[in-house]
Amino acid sequence: MRIIKNVALLVLSVFMLPSCQDNQEYYSQTPLQEDLENQIITLFGSTDVLLLPQSDDFNNIPSDENNPLTAAKVKLGKFLFHETSIAKSPMKEEGMSTYSCASCHHAAAGFQSGLLQGIGEGGIGFGIHGEGRVKSPNYDESDIDVQPIRSPSVLNSAYQQVMLWNGQFGAKGLNVGTEAQWTPDTPKAANLQGFEGVETQAIAGLSVHRLMLDKDIIANSNYKALFDEGFPNVIESERYTLLNGALAIAAFERTVLPNDSPFQHWLNGDTQAMSEDEIKGGILFFDKAKCYTCHSGPGLNGMSFHALGMHDLTGENVLTVVDDATKKGRGGFTGKAEDDYKFKTPQLYNLLDVSFYGHGGSFESVRDVISYKNNAVAENKLVPSGQISSSFEPLGLTETEIDLLTLFVERSLYDSNLKRYQPEALPSGNCVINADSQSSQDMGCD
Repeated sequence: MRIIKNVALLVLSVFMLPSCQDNQEYYSQTPLQEDLENQIITLFGSTDVLLLPQSDDFNNIPSDENNPLTAAKVKLGKFLFHETSIAKSPMKEEGMSTYSCASCHHAAAGFQSGLLQGIGEGGIGFGIHGEGRVKSPNYDESDIDVQPIRSPSVLNSAYQQVMLWNGQFGAKGLNVGTEAQWTPDTPKAANLQGFEGVETQAIAGLSVHRLMLDKDIIANSNYKALFDEGFPNVIESERYTLLNGALAIAAFERTVLPNDSPFQHWLNGDTQAMSEDEIKGGILFFDKAKCYTCHSGPGLNGMSFHALGMHDLTGENVLTVVDDATKKGRGGFTGKAEDDYKFKTPQLYNLLDVSFYGHGGSFESVRDVISYKNNAVAENKLVPSGQISSSFEPLGLTETEIDLLTLFVERSLYDSNLKRYQPEALPSGNCVINADSQSSQDMGCD
C-alpha cells in the first residue's frame, strides 16, 4: 500500500508542476537578463530591494507606527479617497458633493491628475483619463481649488518619508529640525500631530481641499459600520472624525502599489515579462544613465531633493499664481538658502498615463525628460547656476540609448491594472471620483 501511495503522489506531482519548457521559460535567463540582474546585485546587494509587496501584505508595506495597516481601515480609506459626498465645504453651492481626493489623483492617470494642473472644486467634466476636466464658467479663478504645482502621484507613497514636492508634510525623518516652519493656522501645522508624511498630507489635505465628514454622511450610508470596523479600539465618541477618515485614506494610499508591472514580474522570476530592448533599457537605468543614483528602492523614487532647473507652472492654462515659496521648492519650506529650487525625487511607475512631467509640467513625454537630463542644460534661467545639482551633468547617451531607456520606464514600469484600486461604487451611492453633471455623463454614472 505504501508503494502504491508513493507512486500516486509522484504521478500527481508531475501533473501539478509546470512543464519543463514552461519552467525554463519562467526561470532561464538570457545573457542580457543576467547582466541586468548582476548590475542590480552589484549596486544594492540583491534584486529583492526593488520588489514591491502585494497590496494586502501589511507586514511588508512601510507604515506609520501610529497608524497600523488593517484590511478594514484600508477598505474605509479606499471609499473615502474616492467619495464625493465628503465635499461638504465648497466655496460655492454648485461644488457641493461633486469632487474627491481622486479628482486630482485617480487610477486612469496613474494616480496623478490627467491635467497640467489638477482641479478639485470648481472643475467640471472628466474625459477618458481625467484630461477632460475644465474650470466651471461659474467660478472665478480665485475660488477654484487648484495647486500652484503639478499634482504628484499617490503611487508608492508608502516609500516616502515626507510628502509633496517640497517635503513639507511629515513630522519625522527629514523634517526633524524644521519645527519652526510648522506655522500655526496653516496646513503645515498638521505636522504637530506627529505622524509621518503620508498621514500628515491626508490630514492637511482634507481641509485644504474643502472636504469634511458630517453626521449625515455617517448616518445615511454604510460609513458608520466601516468606521466601526476600521477603528474598533477608538471610543465611539471619537471614532467618526475627520482625523480618522484621514488616517484611513493614508492607510489606503500606502497600499496603492504598481506591483503588477512587467519589471516587478521580472524581479519575481518571470524572465518573459520584459522584452530584450526593455532589458537593455533597464541595464542603462542601473548603469550608464545613472538613474538609480536618485531613483532607488521599491518605488524607484528617493528622499533626496535636487535643483534641476526645470520650469514652474506657466502658460495660459495655469489657473493660479505660482508664489515665490513654491518656486523655491524645499527652500520655500525650510527657509534655508541652500535648499532653494530643490524638489523631491518623484517615483517612476505609470508615467505613460499623463502628458505633463516635472514639478511644473514643462515636459510632454518621458523621452523629453530623459533628453533634458542627458543634455543637462537648465531651462529655467531664474534658478541660479550655483544652485543646480552637481549630479545634473551630461550623460552621453546616444539617441538609441535614450529610446531604450524610455522604453524601460514607459513599459517595464507600467502597471496596466490600477483600476483594481478604484471602487466600483460608493457607500453613499454618489458617482465615483467626480459627481458634477458633466463628469457623471463622461463616466457613465448619471
